[in-house]
Amino acid sequence: MHIPSLKEVVSAEEWALRCDLAACYRLVAAYGWSDLVFTHISAKLPDSVTGGEHQFLINPYGLMFDEITASSLVKVDMACNKLHDSPFPVNPAGFVIHSAVHEARPEAGCVLHTHTRAGVGVSAQKAGILPISQQSTFVLASLAYHDYEGVAFRPEEKPRLQADLGTANYLVLRNHGLLTVGRTIADAFLAMYTFENTCRIQIDALAGGSELTQVDPRILAGMADVMRIATAGQGAQLAWPALLRKVEKLDPSYKT
Repeated sequence: MHIPSLKEVVSAEEWALRCDLAACYRLVAAYGWSDLVFTHISAKLPDSVTGGEHQFLINPYGLMFDEITASSLVKVDMACNKLHDSPFPVNPAGFVIHSAVHEARPEAGCVLHTHTRAGVGVSAQKAGILPISQQSTFVLASLAYHDYEGVAFRPEEKPRLQADLGTANYLVLRNHGLLTVGRTIADAFLAMYTFENTCRIQIDALAGGSELTQVDPRILAGMADVMRIATAGQGAQLAWPALLRKVEKLDPSYKT
């Protein structure tokens, strides 16, 4: 399917964001986190581009994540109305969760939501995320839970989701999946990489059938300081250029 390039149509700032978000979709597909054409990754356009209006980029409904390109991403408002001509539909129901997060967390540049096997599996476990791995210590430092209310297309669920999320950057949607909030697309992706591995490790560890050793609570309490010292909050920015090189090697068409 031929999709006309928007590179010369949109601002340089929007084009760069489109390329990063398309790369993120390709990475989610490459790591096996996609769910056919379902779930979303939304990126907020900066105020310098929108003049202060809340506008977002989101996937065209019906494309696999490994088909998404910078030009195929759809620009929408808070109600998921399309703001430019696009041959693709959007999924307003799927945007309910994202719009709720963006509304409550204006600093959120990206919201990433998955339905992976490990993520859904742990979301169904009553104890939730267990402190049994180094990965889990990062998640537990900023974790929240939201109980399942059915398929998330009802606007009346938004206030409860917002209250449950609070200031956390990791959210377990009970019986549903995982969600990460990031200041940038890179932040949201790296958070999901850690979140997903936390869940995979937990599923594997529980499957082993042996008693598990839990991380000392004193270590968990000091994780905020550890994160500041280890990466100075720049872990995603350190990893993102390498991830872009990975996408480039897999298929450079993401930036068309």
